[in-house]
Amino acid sequence: MNLKQEFEQHLTRRQLFGLGAKGIGIAALASLLRQDGFAAAGEERNPKTGGLASLPHFAPKVKRVIFLHQSGGPSQIDTFDYKPSLEKLHGTELPDSIRKGQRITGMTSGQSAFPCVKSIFKFAQHGQSGTWLSELLPHTAKVVDDLTIIKSVHTDAINHDPAITFFQTGFQQPGRPSFGSWMSYGLGSENQNLPAYIVLLSTAHALNTDQPLFSRLWSSGFLPSSYQGVRLRGGATPVLYLEDPAGVNKTSRRQMLDAVSKLNKIKHDDYGDPEIETRITQYEMAYRMQTSVPDLMDLSSEPDKTFEMYGAESRKPGTYAANCLLARRLVERGVRFVQLYHRGWDQHNDLPRDLALQCKGTDQATAALVADLKQRGMLEDTLIVWGGEFGRTVYCQGKLTDGNYGRDHHPRNFAMWMAGGGLKKGFSLGETDDFSYNVVSDPVPVYDLQATILHLLGIDHKRLTYRFQGRDFRLTDVHGELVEKVLA
Repeated sequence: MNLKQEFEQHLTRRQLFGLGAKGIGIAALASLLRQDGFAAAGEERNPKTGGLASLPHFAPKVKRVIFLHQSGGPSQIDTFDYKPSLEKLHGTELPDSIRKGQRITGMTSGQSAFPCVKSIFKFAQHGQSGTWLSELLPHTAKVVDDLTIIKSVHTDAINHDPAITFFQTGFQQPGRPSFGSWMSYGLGSENQNLPAYIVLLSTAHALNTDQPLFSRLWSSGFLPSSYQGVRLRGGATPVLYLEDPAGVNKTSRRQMLDAVSKLNKIKHDDYGDPEIETRITQYEMAYRMQTSVPDLMDLSSEPDKTFEMYGAESRKPGTYAANCLLARRLVERGVRFVQLYHRGWDQHNDLPRDLALQCKGTDQATAALVADLKQRGMLEDTLIVWGGEFGRTVYCQGKLTDGNYGRDHHPRNFAMWMAGGGLKKGFSLGETDDFSYNVVSDPVPVYDLQATILHLLGIDHKRLTYRFQGRDFRLTDVHGELVEKVLA
């Protein structure tokens, strides 16, 4: 790789480097190069996928990921972490020996009491695995033997924005690449007519106001912007500004893009800025998406039994059910990473009502996605991940009554599940104490979960790095261990 190519790999403050390649600012440039006079070597790309030629590091178990993020923090106590002991503890004060001085949010810090709350919902065992599940998840119960449930996930972040940012980027502060961007950068795309990383948003089924989501959650951070997530919207215009304006036909559009590409290449020769190459690439992707996106969004070929499987809302664009169906169609077409965000899981009050609404709006479609991929022979090389950014407290937020309660944020333990290739099926990992407040066996930090997902994709999380501002960054930062107990 010559010096000019090095500049193209390491720009974005980076006009200095481009100018240095032309002989300007050489003194400043020299101070940033290694002692041998060259910048750190960039990695070769796979011409077929656009990913790194060095990946995968080993044989992958799965090719793609569907991440079903339940934004707001689902209550593990009312869904997956059955605690019959809370029947006797209901209404009693949370012992200091359990809380151990752990911090709580400002929303409950002023409470004079922290009464423990049992779940109002009934639990039963399901499947050959005998997994305990809440009555809120009757459809998930039908596919429970395909799931790998982890009840001991934990995080340091106690509020939504840093917690979601941490889950998606490995850091609580904004600015680093999202999980999907790392996948797009590392593995590239199996379909050159669709982005490698696509994001779908659906609104809450709960009645209380839900937490906002920010586009930086699917940002590429300091990676080139071609690796950022592309959001598909519900309705008649899934991608804004994709269609040609009135009076512009395909021939004139092609001529315009060719002319703009030539101008951009001239500019790139002048400055060596890789973002100019990104712009060229994205124009071409948009042109190809003019054909691929309408085909993707046209559900007329789906039989009625498919809509019945996913639920009535699957016919309404933008709903969670429709997005689950769309996620299946996306991975069928080779999209590498589908990120589905569903808002509304932040039950500080009215939990019995709103959690029931959330589960009713998502349970059938979630289970249908698992079953649909399985019947198509795709579950073995697809990974589905379900979960939120943290869990909920055992103690009540607000007033406790016979039929109503709320729960605050709880990062110390929460439940998630995965389904797909390379995992033990019908398996549960991790135990919490009688209060679902602390992990007592097999703790799984978020970094470990990230490392394990990368492992299933054939990636050693310690070796997928990107040099930025003189340091090699990775999704798991300087942390992360493989959760070997969940691997088949």
